[in-house]
Amino acid sequence: MEYGHFTPGPSSGDAAGHDFDVIIAGCGPAGATLAAELRLHDVRVLVLEKETEPASFVRIVGLHMRSIELMAMRGLLDRLLRHGRRRPVGGLFAAIPAPAPEGLDADYPYLLGIPQPVVVRILKEHAVALGARVRHGSAVTGFEQDDEGVTVELADGERLRARYLVGCDGGRSTVRKRLGVGFPGEPSRNETLMGEMRVGAAPEEIAARVAAVRETQRRFWLRPFGAGIYSVVVPAAGVGGRAPAPTLEDFRRQLRTVAGTDFGVHSPRWLSRFGDATRLAERYRVGRVLLAGDAAHIHPPTGGQGLNLGVQDAFNLGWKLAAQIRGWAPETLLDTYEAERRPVAEDVLDNTRAQTELLSTAPGPQAVRRLLTELTGIDEVNRRLVEKITAIGIRYDFGTGPDLVGRRMRDIDVAQGRLYGLLHRGRGLLLDRTGRLTVHGRPDRVDHVADPTAALDVPCVLVRPDGHVAWIGDDQRDLDEHLSRWFGRPAG
Repeated sequence: MEYGHFTPGPSSGDAAGHDFDVIIAGCGPAGATLAAELRLHDVRVLVLEKETEPASFVRIVGLHMRSIELMAMRGLLDRLLRHGRRRPVGGLFAAIPAPAPEGLDADYPYLLGIPQPVVVRILKEHAVALGARVRHGSAVTGFEQDDEGVTVELADGERLRARYLVGCDGGRSTVRKRLGVGFPGEPSRNETLMGEMRVGAAPEEIAARVAAVRETQRRFWLRPFGAGIYSVVVPAAGVGGRAPAPTLEDFRRQLRTVAGTDFGVHSPRWLSRFGDATRLAERYRVGRVLLAGDAAHIHPPTGGQGLNLGVQDAFNLGWKLAAQIRGWAPETLLDTYEAERRPVAEDVLDNTRAQTELLSTAPGPQAVRRLLTELTGIDEVNRRLVEKITAIGIRYDFGTGPDLVGRRMRDIDVAQGRLYGLLHRGRGLLLDRTGRLTVHGRPDRVDHVADPTAALDVPCVLVRPDGHVAWIGDDQRDLDEHLSRWFGRPAG
């Protein structure tokens, strides 16, 4: 099945024989987001998804505050809100009970619980509406790269040519393996069964039993969705590696082992298992081939950071890769993708390792859990953990400067309404309270908004397309240096 607005071939290729500028392997959240970000800059994109149909199961995921901000920047948030439920951001770290911190540095201070297939569908529709082409049932099996581009081979023998290839094809990424990039880390030590099914026991009985079990076993829950459907999570009997999907009897057996009853589970909608393997790609780029999302990092789902991390990778990479293709990227711009995002992934892997330990039923981890539970009563500790899980605390290293430089820009009030409304096109933004500055020959890359009423406590800010602050000040010469660093030399 194909979606999109153009067909590759001689009429749509370029002088070098490229069918596309970028081929993306995988149409999950990261791949679909990246396709849309590239299309904002008129990059010719093909997304190849090996699955013929969207996932049939309805796994609920959480969009954290930073991802919610990014969706608002592209005008997608209202569509997502219609399909999700807002929840407090307290208690995200290892499920340690804690309230949401007071006065969070956020304009969207909630977690959005939403079915993952809905997220993927909305992101894919957005990419297709912008002109991306998506092909289902097309698996990448190999590729060769040279100085001019990448030749991608599909399972049916078809070969396509692109300037760049990006692997967004999951934790078992074919692109990463063919690229020869190492994926060091730890294999799964624990596996967990997860599914959605009907439950025969009474709600009061379920609630009481779950509360009792979760006093010591945090890898266990039954949560109602309504209409008799429950999300069921229970530790597996062992670690099966590439074990097949679990059966309903597997769930019944493990529920009886852990909770003393199987709650009368029946009529499953979907059943799966996940492990706590933790791995990070040694490199995010080799020549004209890059990695993003789970192809670059995998970790336990504790804290619900996986989808968010991949989407945020795509927002960081999209405008930089587009700049490279459009010919105005500074020499080292594309290198900043790995330099900025790999340390973020390292931090996520570390915090999920810590959370996994805190979920253990062993006496030592339980003692540490009790201590950390006490410490989260300190507002600053609680705030730090929430900022870590939700990614609003990220600060990229842009060198010396005010603390806001390298951090994300909040959705402040401006004369036109809200700041994020000015970022829908995926371009840089100079928000100028002085009215004296200019973007000097870069109107195709950076929007200039002179607004003395903007809710800033600094004269001017230069905001990157991913919402991070690249510069603060009021001196044109200093601004010119930073414009060249992030947005290349003036045109003409």
